[in-house]
Amino acid sequence: MTDSFPRQYARTQRLTLGEPRNVTVTPDGERVVFARSRAGDDPVNCLWVADVETGDERLLVDPVVLMADIAADDADLPPEERARRERMREGAGGITGFATDDDMRRAAFSLGGQLFVADLTDGDSIHLDVPGPVFDPRLSPDGERVAYVRGRELWVTDLDGDARCLAADDADTVSWGSADFVAAEELNRYRGFWWNPEGTAIAACRVDDAPVQVWHISNPADPGAEPTAVRYPAAGTANPEVTIHVVHLAGGEPTTVHWDRAAFEYVEQVGWNPHGLAIQVRSRDQRDIQVLVADPADGSTEVVHRDHDDAFVEVVAGVPKLVAASTVVTLADREGARRLLVGGEVVSPDDVQVRSIIAASGERVVVAGNPLADASVQHVYRWTPDAGFEPLTDGLAVHTAAVGGETIVLRTVTVDEPGGRWRLPSGHTLASHAEVPLVRPNVRVSAHTTTTPTMAVLLPHDHDGSPLPVLLDPYGGPHAQRVVRSHHAFCASQWFADQGFAVVIADGAGTPGRGSAFERAVRNDFVTGVLDDQIAALHAAAEQHPELDLDRVAIRGWSFGGYLAALAVLKRPDVFHAAIAGAPVTEWRLYDTCYTERYLGDPNEQPDVYDANSLLPLAGDLERPLLLIHGLADDNVVAAHTLQLSSALLAAGKPHEVLPLVGVTHMTPQEVVAENLLLHQLDFLRRSLA
Repeated sequence: MTDSFPRQYARTQRLTLGEPRNVTVTPDGERVVFARSRAGDDPVNCLWVADVETGDERLLVDPVVLMADIAADDADLPPEERARRERMREGAGGITGFATDDDMRRAAFSLGGQLFVADLTDGDSIHLDVPGPVFDPRLSPDGERVAYVRGRELWVTDLDGDARCLAADDADTVSWGSADFVAAEELNRYRGFWWNPEGTAIAACRVDDAPVQVWHISNPADPGAEPTAVRYPAAGTANPEVTIHVVHLAGGEPTTVHWDRAAFEYVEQVGWNPHGLAIQVRSRDQRDIQVLVADPADGSTEVVHRDHDDAFVEVVAGVPKLVAASTVVTLADREGARRLLVGGEVVSPDDVQVRSIIAASGERVVVAGNPLADASVQHVYRWTPDAGFEPLTDGLAVHTAAVGGETIVLRTVTVDEPGGRWRLPSGHTLASHAEVPLVRPNVRVSAHTTTTPTMAVLLPHDHDGSPLPVLLDPYGGPHAQRVVRSHHAFCASQWFADQGFAVVIADGAGTPGRGSAFERAVRNDFVTGVLDDQIAALHAAAEQHPELDLDRVAIRGWSFGGYLAALAVLKRPDVFHAAIAGAPVTEWRLYDTCYTERYLGDPNEQPDVYDANSLLPLAGDLERPLLLIHGLADDNVVAAHTLQLSSALLAAGKPHEVLPLVGVTHMTPQEVVAENLLLHQLDFLRRSLA
């Protein structure tokens, strides 16, 4: 049967399979270790190594062989690993993550809850028969031991499989060594323990979920199945109690790390290197952060960096980096842009929005960022004390990097070419087995102006100029962009365009890349600027392309984009004539503490803000076709959001459609679901805009 784009897009997990991932450069800069599946429709990632000078690649670990030996598969994943993959939106299998020793001689990983250690020079792998299931195994810096999480306990083993429990608790609400829900979902921290440089102690999170309310997620398609109880910290309710303790392998009581937890209850990031144990903590209102250096002997801490913002301090990747005993490399908003700070001194220009720190030492810092004039691109920059802040990449592209020693390996993505290219300094590239998409974006990307957001317009290929119905396809909220110079970013939108639509994508108020004020434009208000920017983009696109039919305008989105889509038809039916809202947040009191309170504050203190941003009071205003889609197993944006809006619409006598997805979470990884969701949406749009 001839493949269609929806089938290909689903089968290849949105064209991501077969691409090199988890790219890591050895400290000597001579080898690159990475994961990659064998084909563009193969979800099982293998472990590979490449020579930086010659580009020669070698297969180190084949999970299919290893799992056949132990008679296990992904059905045996521990619940902690399933939760990690959901938080990271990870749909692939096999080796989805690995951890190495300091010299990168060995790598540890788990398959089907079993522990493996691979030699990164000869490729030999050993299966350690230890009490499991094993989650998040991490080698000691010298490569002689592996620490891992087993359920709610932290364990350690030597390479002979002599394992023992390091930390545990009798209470069934307490876990050791795992990240809590908020840290993994909203703070980019997916880990819960860290080795010291000597390999003699571990800093571990102790998470007590007892204060957190219990919600239940059931499977209505199987009434005999027990509902799953989850601890969900909704806005305005209690968070888990997260503390840090230093666990000594020699024994004895763990050392508790002390800081003002009443003022700073979020543990944002932790790192332990030869310069010290650094912990970044965040206040509940998220206007203040502190970077602490802890004494592992007595748990005392010293504040080495602090930041305050009257709105909120944004969450950014790769910070902090401790490069000396009290010298921190970090990012902070200064003079309208996110700037690179070394030891408290701003070292990046005010016309660059630094997005993340890739690698840092006292002599060199490598970061990713974009010029404030164009948020659709991303470049790699390097700072050194002698040369200052300089770009390593240029052009209309999205670049990132992996760093080891003096070696910088760059990845480049453009609109013109499918996929990404990891280029070694020698000029060789890591092979990609990803499939070439069956659609080619016919897209015009425009940087923002004083009146319009960053936007893209996609038209059908070889269009004859006749009027086209319009589909807006945004995300539109904090932390995510849709308009980036990437071929794959526009493939699904182009498929809709090729069905006879003009597709408009815009990154409006609150989206990243355009400076401090633009990100903070959504403080207390997810409605006004967010919606106005979509309308401004629509009108700007119509000026550029007169064939856009503004009497037939639809909007679709997922998650925050789903909220935005439903908001659009409820608030502005004069502009929007149909909407598809996938996994929408409809009532912000039902979303988590960390994300929601950062932007809307505490609902107990300003309930009027939450009322003004809720979709439920708008139910009686619906005049246009609305399709609500929600996975019933979603533990991030729970199905209650859609069900409560649907109930309010029904009570108001407003017809609408609801598509419940049985067994589907927030990321809809199932192939048959992903394919038919596109087809179902197309059918709804054709019916609604006919």
